[in-house]
Amino acid sequence: MFVDAGRVDAASAQLFVFFIMVVAAAEVTVGLAVIVMMYRNAHSVDINILNRLKN
Repeated sequence: MFVDAGRVDAASAQLFVFFIMVVAAAEVTVGLAVIVMMYRNAHSVDINILNRLKN
């Protein structure tokens, strides 16, 4: 994939960018899941209500 330390071909660069985008999408999915679970438990998305979820 890599030709040498200073030069990267286009396919490798596109694969790397795609991997970064997949990781970012996974992070967004986890964050959205946290917000949905918070809403299901507290019926609000207020950050201060998170203290209720500690118990």
